[in-house]
Amino acid sequence: MRKRFAKYWAYQVVGWGLFIFINAFFAYTFDKFNGNFIGRLVIFVGLGIVFSHMMRYAIIRSNVLMKPLQQQLIGFVVITSVFALAVGSLQSFLTYIFDLRSRQEQTFSETKIIISNTFSCFVYLFMWNCIYYIYHYIQKSQKQQVDTLKLEALVKELELKTIKAHINPHFIFNALNSIRALIDENPERARTAITELSNILRSSMHAEKLETVSFEKELNIIKDYLALEHIRFEDRLTVEYEIDEDTLDQPVPPMMLQTLVENAIKHGISKQMEGGTVKISSDFKDKYHELMVRNTGVLSHNLNGDGFGLASTQNRLQLMFGEKAHFQINEVEGMVEARIQIPVNVYA
Repeated sequence: MRKRFAKYWAYQVVGWGLFIFINAFFAYTFDKFNGNFIGRLVIFVGLGIVFSHMMRYAIIRSNVLMKPLQQQLIGFVVITSVFALAVGSLQSFLTYIFDLRSRQEQTFSETKIIISNTFSCFVYLFMWNCIYYIYHYIQKSQKQQVDTLKLEALVKELELKTIKAHINPHFIFNALNSIRALIDENPERARTAITELSNILRSSMHAEKLETVSFEKELNIIKDYLALEHIRFEDRLTVEYEIDEDTLDQPVPPMMLQTLVENAIKHGISKQMEGGTVKISSDFKDKYHELMVRNTGVLSHNLNGDGFGLASTQNRLQLMFGEKAHFQINEVEGMVEARIQIPVNVYA
């Protein structure tokens, strides 16, 4: 923060220094470099530094840079106009107090002088704002590029862990044992279970290649996974869905919800002698697509010791959506609740 502030003032000094140099050069060239010119230049530069800094503060406080482009342009014009009027009025007053007005200005009315000063101030302050905007636009673009590279690095780093988690030997062993038991008892269900396992493995292999998938595809994989787990747990596992169909086409990070469902089975249902319930919800809340996974059990504080699921969920959301998305896991009404909120217009 201190480094950024120092850089800002360095740009201020260099920018206004160049302004002084250029104006002094032309004044000297056209033989207008005199006490009157120096006084007016000092007043304008002094007001320019003070009010441009105040204008920067107003831009930051009003979050203009965080708004849509059209609102940014309107905000810049309004802020520039207000500060240009303030600088123009003060410049007019100070040049009058210190008797620095030219002969031509002395023939004008006070209103005309203020309007003239305000217009010239608006031009210079608008140029200052344009430079300020371009600088932050470049900074924002660079940050987005860095975040993209971080996301790619995270995906590569977690790729093997993701595959390992979703091609978990214990899960495959349990699934294959369940399928083997069904071959004689229910061959049709055994064939369906093989298809479900195949879908999960295929989806795991492709997860690292996609940034997002539709929620409908993610939900289908979760249903296949829970169907296989239901063979193992039988009556100990109850699954409930509360899905708003309008959310099915919403983009979500692949296998993210799947990870939370696996945690619900591994850390919740499997540790309950009588089993329990896994409830999956998807709905719109305010301007967010809200996804929830609830499971019977008690929230453990050692979840991260068994894997990377919750940490990777938080990291992926932060890198993909910044502060716009939210992830929480809490114990609510005797159940563990994992909640993800993704802004619905983030891909618009």
